[in-house]
Amino acid sequence: MATGAVQAAVAGSARSAPLPELAGVRWRPRASESSLRRTERLWLACTVAHTAPFLAVAALLPALKLLLIPMALLAVAQAWIIAELYAARGAAVVRPRRLPHGRAGECEAAERTALGLLGDLLDHHSRALHARTGLVLEGGELGAWLLGESGAVLVRPGGHRVHCYCVKATEAALPAADRIAHLLLALRADETGFATVANVAFCGARWRLRRRVDRRSRLALDAVENARPLRYASGRANN
Repeated sequence: MATGAVQAAVAGSARSAPLPELAGVRWRPRASESSLRRTERLWLACTVAHTAPFLAVAALLPALKLLLIPMALLAVAQAWIIAELYAARGAAVVRPRRLPHGRAGECEAAERTALGLLGDLLDHHSRALHARTGLVLEGGELGAWLLGESGAVLVRPGGHRVHCYCVKATEAALPAADRIAHLLLALRADETGFATVANVAFCGARWRLRRRVDRRSRLALDAVENARPLRYASGRANN
């Protein structure tokens, strides 16, 4: 996500203004409620297609011979691991970057400055959540968004399904708070465009993603759960 998204957000301050990055993905239809539901069905079908053969083998082996029960259990474990690997891909989008070796002090100074700028974009509750988890909670038309420095998680209305997006600022030297601010401004400028530009890393059950993220990210997911019923359509998560 380049700085053009930030410039569009600051200059226009309008949700209807399309993101400049949409020009680079013209083949993708703009994200919508129907496209998100279609993505959920496709991910479910893909997961079933990859795991069903192992579950079928697990059911068949004991019927052939009881001595094959250990092999059946291994097949069940393989099916479970496949689903967990999908969720692990989604968890990666909220995983913080590692600081460059030998530049921790320099990065921390830049981070403090960036945190002040990010704080100006957030309300008190969002700032407190970011301090605890490193993620920013933002309400939108499509659901509740959790923004990190390397991606975003969309928690769909109802809180049961999540979409994990791999999207980040293109400038490699930006501190984490600046990266989040880029994503936040782009999301506020054009939410459906943001979901269109970003690459889907995982789509599935919230509980499965929660198992794969670290403790701080679990707190952020729980904050969305505890904030329900959330007025997703309000455009903010001022819980």
